[in-house]
Amino acid sequence: MAKDLYHNAVRHGLEREGWTITHDPLEIDFGEVLLKIDLGAEQLIAAQKQGEKIAVEIKSFLGVSTIYQFHTALGQYYNYRFALKAVEPERFLYLAVPSSTYKDFFSRRFTQMIVEEVEIKLIVFNPLEEEIVQWKS
Repeated sequence: MAKDLYHNAVRHGLEREGWTITHDPLEIDFGEVLLKIDLGAEQLIAAQKQGEKIAVEIKSFLGVSTIYQFHTALGQYYNYRFALKAVEPERFLYLAVPSSTYKDFFSRRFTQMIVEEVEIKLIVFNPLEEEIVQWKS
């Protein structure tokens, strides 16, 4: 499975914040459906910190159409959150996005309204510094 360009940056950022990576990738066995990210542009990481469990969907948003990539990420986010709720309800799902994408795209009113309505949890990361810049719940 190909890893997202920013996979290691997010992983290192989480580890620097004291998270222990428990699955790389995290597979969600939902009976007749096994969910895992198998596309080159995404990777799922599971991490645990002080009893908190999270799953992280990493998106680079490097393609031509940011809105198309957002639609794809939104669909995956719904699917993964639904499966996690059924299989691992104690694990919270986050969407990790580069700080430049957060600044340029996630700051737009349209995107903010969707993030709020869908209750998307975000991790904003700096890919060059390999650090987590912000957590948005």
